Amino acid sequence: MKLFKSLSVAAMAIALVTSSVSVAGASSSLSGKIVINGSSALLPLTLQAASEFKKLNPKVKISASAAGSVTGPQSVRKGIADIGACDWDASMDVPGFKKFDGQVANKVAIIPFAAVVNKNVGVNDLSTKQLQDIFSGKVTNWKDVGGSDADIILVNRAFGSGTRVNFQMKALQGADFLSKGSNYKEVKSSGDMKTAIETTPNAIGYIDLVYVTSNMKAMQINGVAPTEANVVNGTYKVWAYGNFMTKGQPTGAVKAFIEYIQSTKFQNGSLKKLKFIPLSAIK
Repeated sequence: MKLFKSLSVAAMAIALVTSSVSVAGASSSLSGKIVINGSSALLPLTLQAASEFKKLNPKVKISASAAGSVTGPQSVRKGIADIGACDWDASMDVPGFKKFDGQVANKVAIIPFAAVVNKNVGVNDLSTKQLQDIFSGKVTNWKDVGGSDADIILVNRAFGSGTRVNFQMKALQGADFLSKGSNYKEVKSSGDMKTAIETTPNAIGYIDLVYVTSNMKAMQINGVAPTEANVVNGTYKVWAYGNFMTKGQPTGAVKAFIEYIQSTKFQNGSLKKLKFIPLSAIK
């Protein structure tokens, strides 16, 4: 009987080791190349996930670039990218852009966006109407919204930005942007917006929370701060799902990479540290 128990324990141990080796082997044998283009808002998440995924799967090569959300699904359609990172579901029509037929939206994160100002601006809260007036060019001085007597420098994202699409739809409720003027600047990426707001006194723009620094201030909108808690409880409305667009359902290394980002480990770990919100937070 003792011999039988010993053999059984040994057999179980061998089975467990074999299982572990099998899983590790399956992971490390994954190979291929993944090309990602699109959203600069999602780029920090994409780069972090790529770094972690490549350590687990060293035979997979991943390259990522960001030139604005619309370039993501455009690159997938042209066949020059496997994944199009996009701040909206590009398989559906949104204001300014028709849907990309044949593409599938794979949700990877919840992205909170915020109106941001240079740290010298003495205003902490703006109403929807005030934001509409500022971004349309109707209000041009901070004193008209409770600040000091100083010209407002308006910083906007270029057409094709997913952050721009979401901010216009949700913070401005569809109101038009100013598109020119002596106090108007236009930037191409979230990184460019960050630099512009940090270095330009009296500037206002908008960005996702991952880029907010101590050299700028994220504004309350209608008295509600852009925090994870307020997104989850439904009081802060300026957020969107970040999507990885693929041509049809993803397969192979692309599928494995997306599933890694969607995993509980990454969602509750690195993704949260980067100030994105896990998909599971919104039911």
